[in-house]
Amino acid sequence: HDLAVFCRLIPRELTLLSHCGKCFPKLHTTMADTLSKKEIEKIKDVFMLFEEKGVGGFDAFFLGTLLRSLGLNPSCAFIETLGGTTEPGKKTVNLDEFIAYYAEAKNNKDQGVYEDFIECLKLYDKLENGYMPAAELTHYLLNLGERLTDAECDEVCRDCMDEEDDDGNIPYIREY
Repeated sequence: HDLAVFCRLIPRELTLLSHCGKCFPKLHTTMADTLSKKEIEKIKDVFMLFEEKGVGGFDAFFLGTLLRSLGLNPSCAFIETLGGTTEPGKKTVNLDEFIAYYAEAKNNKDQGVYEDFIECLKLYDKLENGYMPAAELTHYLLNLGERLTDAECDEVCRDCMDEEDDDGNIPYIREY
């Protein structure tokens, strides 16, 4: 009888002890432990900019904005799996959660970098001259992947695209 009780308690006790880094240092590692001190300082700086006074966190609606401001490019779907919300006021994210979310997003392989997007756009450059049809790009932004609304698409085109040439093409690589 005592042995049966003891065996039932072992998993619970190990779970409780595993949160103690001194007792089980190998069990206490998380993705956040892989971040450098410099990364954590940047995360804290961004967190403090968005932290709501008296709340101890920021609205989860802005999770994607904060992650993107730190140089990551998570998809909207991935942000929702982390705990981001599609409506303001539903949830608050504290600093520890944000650090963990950042680490998870950083390790997520389902995000692109600038060079990946350029390689993708090259597929639509039929003449291989650095130009693609503006109408095609607009169509893709509105209909494929994480679709943009008409207003979002207009804003992207206005802010990011050069004027169309006589053939309706735009350069997809910008010289700054």
